Amino acid sequence: MHFPVLTKEVLEFLNPRLGENFIDCTVDGGGHAREILKKISPDGKLLGIDLDSEMIKNTRLEINDENLILVNENFKNLKKIIEEKKFSRVSGILIDLGWSSTQIEKSGRGFSFLKDEPLDMRYSSSGMTAAEAANQLSEKDLADIFWQYGEERFSRRIAKKIVEARKKKRILTTFDLVEAVKTAVPRSYERGRIHPATRVFQGLRIYVNQELENLKEVLPQAVEILAPGGRLAVISFHSLEDRIVKNFFREMKKEGRLEILTKKPVVPSDEEIKLNPRSRSAKLRVCRKI
Repeated sequence: MHFPVLTKEVLEFLNPRLGENFIDCTVDGGGHAREILKKISPDGKLLGIDLDSEMIKNTRLEINDENLILVNENFKNLKKIIEEKKFSRVSGILIDLGWSSTQIEKSGRGFSFLKDEPLDMRYSSSGMTAAEAANQLSEKDLADIFWQYGEERFSRRIAKKIVEARKKKRILTTFDLVEAVKTAVPRSYERGRIHPATRVFQGLRIYVNQELENLKEVLPQAVEILAPGGRLAVISFHSLEDRIVKNFFREMKKEGRLEILTKKPVVPSDEEIKLNPRSRSAKLRVCRKI
């Protein structure tokens, strides 16, 4: 089951009201979208975007279709999407950078190192798969990906072992990759707080889906699209994303275009973390367009 994170806090900061128009750039299971729709209906509209067609197909929103527009697209094309849909007077935009429990548990695309699945990791059907990256990229490029996107301290050792492993047998599944990682890291690493392959999987997923580049592209578009006084909320799940959002907000504040509403990132309560342990790394930052 998918649990939207920081829902109460998102609603408080975005403050959706009757008749307003909102955009959910990562509609996912529809958790946040459903609550926003309740506040803006019957006259307000919500534009829901998701790169994963399965998420669009399985979004369950019991609401009049006239209030909801769903688009299977990359949010980096936000400006083009709203022009095509003639969607205007936007009071708020939400970008939730987390990925759904459904994607982890049921997609079969290799997002989890706990299941033996094809090593794909793409949100859509285009671009390089994680298996292609693991088998084709140079040792240096793999090490850079694990270090830059996964912040993995054993990045070079892991990249070297992957290259050695693929000479004997192509790395095609999640367990193939996990085995290569385990041969590269100290045994003590396996007894740590997180699985030894966690950061490698994160790095590959970010690389394959160009997640950080997409975030950098969508933020200025979101500010441009918002009506004066409109609010932008971003939920990130690791330091690389949060740093991009924080620096962008600060730069826009210096230019006099934004007011930052969250001096520090808002994090889940102990109660929410207890109910949904995956929410523990979530950070919410919100700004208002001047």
